Amino acid sequence: MKTGRKLVSAYRYRLDLQLFSGEKTEPATPKKRQEARKKGQVAKSMELPGAFILFFCFLAFILFGGFMKEKYIKLFRVTFHDYMGMEVTISNVNSLFGNLLVESLLLLAPIFLVAVLIALVGNYLQIGILFTGDPLLMKFNKINPLEGAKRIFSLRTAVDFLKSILKLAVIGVVVYSTIMGSKDQILGLSRMPLANTMSFVSGLTVQLGIKIGLILIVLAAFDYMYQRYEHEKNLKMSKQDIKDEYKKSEGDPLVKGKIKERQRRMAMQRMMQDVPKADVIITNPTHYAIAIKYESGMEAPKVLAKGTDFIAQKIKEVGREHGIVLMENRPLARALHDQVEIGQSIPADLFQAVAEVLAYVYKLKGRSK
Repeated sequence: MKTGRKLVSAYRYRLDLQLFSGEKTEPATPKKRQEARKKGQVAKSMELPGAFILFFCFLAFILFGGFMKEKYIKLFRVTFHDYMGMEVTISNVNSLFGNLLVESLLLLAPIFLVAVLIALVGNYLQIGILFTGDPLLMKFNKINPLEGAKRIFSLRTAVDFLKSILKLAVIGVVVYSTIMGSKDQILGLSRMPLANTMSFVSGLTVQLGIKIGLILIVLAAFDYMYQRYEHEKNLKMSKQDIKDEYKKSEGDPLVKGKIKERQRRMAMQRMMQDVPKADVIITNPTHYAIAIKYESGMEAPKVLAKGTDFIAQKIKEVGREHGIVLMENRPLARALHDQVEIGQSIPADLFQAVAEVLAYVYKLKGRSK
């Protein structure tokens, strides 16, 4: 028993210590996540879009290789066949360089389009659509030497360094194994025609690009998971942070409680002001009190005030002061209190009972219904 009490005391002490020290152990609230997103603080791997671009650009070389080859041969043919004998004038030179620029852009257009599209898709898959200028604002802590030293010698820097070493090692192994696997063909390039040599070199380059791109995508996926872990860790909040956020967003509970209490008092005052207008007060007799009013033109009698215990006593006191008839009817009082709200008309199933009470009251007052 003593051991159990000691464990409970130690656990409570640890919880109190965490609360006092402001240890960030709680997941971030939706409000905190939204504010961080507005500031551009999102889980994002800078390497993932680059890996996608590398992989899909080399795939584009396979898809558009024939088109690019024709454009490339045409560019050289026109340059050496047509332009070499051209008269050198300012207009001819301008036309020459303009045509070469257009042909070069058409040659590289498929790769440019693929690179831009994949870059947009790679960022969208990570963070969705996000436009913010907060990271571009001038922040003096970024040029603080102490803050810079902390960033240089931080855990994130060490992890980035290890990632770079790992990438270089893996890429080196892939390049070495691929080249060594094609060693015989490479040594025989000197005996091959130029067209075959260019075809072999381009094929080997595309093969290496696709392999390296796949490897970088896998490594970037792990980097993205690490970035998400770091992001969630940085967004964590302490219990005190959550309490402060709740107070800012919802208001101080003490202030809200006082406002609600004041609203209840004002509602009770308005209700008590309507009690003198009632024709009868139906009681339990001690626990319930319901003030009812009926005038010509009403579809049914209406409840002006109701309450239990202390409020019921106040309703009866006001009724006595203004000469309102008090009628004891326990089942009817309880039913009216449970089924009818203040300001509402009596429901059809209770109308007969209420009508009998009102008829009796009118008889007492010497009035005819």
